[in-house]
Amino acid sequence: MSVVTRFAPSPTGFLHIGGARTALFNWLYARHHGGTFRLRIEDTDRQRSTKDAIQAILDGLKWLGLEWDDEVVYQSARAERHSEVAYALLEQGMAYHCYASQAELEEMREQQRAAGKPIKYDGRWRDRDPAEAPDDVTPCIRIKMPQEGETKIADAVQGEVTVGNEQLDDMVLLRADGSPTYMLSVVVDDHDMGVTHVIRGDDHLTNAFRQFQLYRAMDWEPPVFAHIPLIHGPDGAKMSKRHGAVGLETYRDRGYLPEALRNYLLRLGWGHGDLEIVSTEQAVELFDLDGVGKSAARFDFDKLDNFNGHYLRQADDTRLTDLMQPRLEAELNRELTGDERSRLLAGMDGLKQRAKTLQDLSENARFYVERPKQFTGKAEKQLDAEARGRLGELLARLDKLQSWNQDLLESEARDYCEANDLKLGKVAQPLRAALTGSTVSPGIFEVMEVLGREETLARLRAQSEA
Repeated sequence: MSVVTRFAPSPTGFLHIGGARTALFNWLYARHHGGTFRLRIEDTDRQRSTKDAIQAILDGLKWLGLEWDDEVVYQSARAERHSEVAYALLEQGMAYHCYASQAELEEMREQQRAAGKPIKYDGRWRDRDPAEAPDDVTPCIRIKMPQEGETKIADAVQGEVTVGNEQLDDMVLLRADGSPTYMLSVVVDDHDMGVTHVIRGDDHLTNAFRQFQLYRAMDWEPPVFAHIPLIHGPDGAKMSKRHGAVGLETYRDRGYLPEALRNYLLRLGWGHGDLEIVSTEQAVELFDLDGVGKSAARFDFDKLDNFNGHYLRQADDTRLTDLMQPRLEAELNRELTGDERSRLLAGMDGLKQRAKTLQDLSENARFYVERPKQFTGKAEKQLDAEARGRLGELLARLDKLQSWNQDLLESEARDYCEANDLKLGKVAQPLRAALTGSTVSPGIFEVMEVLGREETLARLRAQSEA
């Protein structure tokens, strides 16, 4: 059997972090087994589904590196097929017309609430003669659920789960207006798409029992169900915006790399021994459902930042420069010159060692493309009158150098310090402050080499004469 998985988001909002993890697990499972990963947009809620939300889902999956196989399936285009299945069940006696009005149904629910009973349809039209149907009610179609025994599902994550069939009411398949319900559409689409494994959040576990019975009613082979625990915030509460339940585009804009987010989401509910850093290639090789935990995972931005910092340090400098350039250009409101881009690229290896996100990298790199206009408080303290005087003396020595590289620059600074009975820090820190506007940067002699002779001397001259 060839494995087929699917990711089936509803485009009624952004693609949030939980949905991204579900997509990742489906993608990895399919790739691990040499199978197919398919995408279905469940856009049957026409009022809430938007083109922008659909595009955000497509863009988010592509950015995360989760390319799907085959064409995207749009559920709204398959309503005729969904109806066809409902009428087939009706013809087989596995479904029936229900003529209960909305007023009747509401009265039924009120009575159940008052009696402390579960709220569910009571089957009043299940075996009733349609000849008794009122003329002023357009019926819906309901499935006949089994009323005795149990429904058991061998869930690949949760283990065997069971529900008493008396808890399963006769759910609606087609509404009175002829539109198919979610429960019907999902089952028909999964069957027609050849889905063999339904991997989704455990908030869908109760749906699985009803969907399982719909498979049986149609004499279709049910897929393997695998319900993965949800993601909670660091405090154990349900994930919310303050915890990070925002669209994938927000993570991209905050400066996270897709490979870092993939690795973090993988570890957010799945494990393989003590492995933390797992490349995509490793993940495809190792991922299987037996590694998925049964407990809710807790989202932790600090841990995500650490993952991202690791992948930033591993990333190609040209790629990072390409990612950084539009950020800096937006901040500066101008295009970078060729020399500025070259500086950025030359300094990238030193910059990325301490950064956690591309936003950090952008802030830390700004001095390479713009002379400091503001200085941190600590940098200002480093540039007192005495320090500026030393910078002027060092400037005179640097101006005479025939070559310009960090080893030679460090040697010249050490010679100056030795001649003046100074520790290197007495010169290095004012140098850093003058050139970067901060007391934190890559190695200062590396910075001087990257800035180049002309720019370094110009900045030192401006500070020594201030």
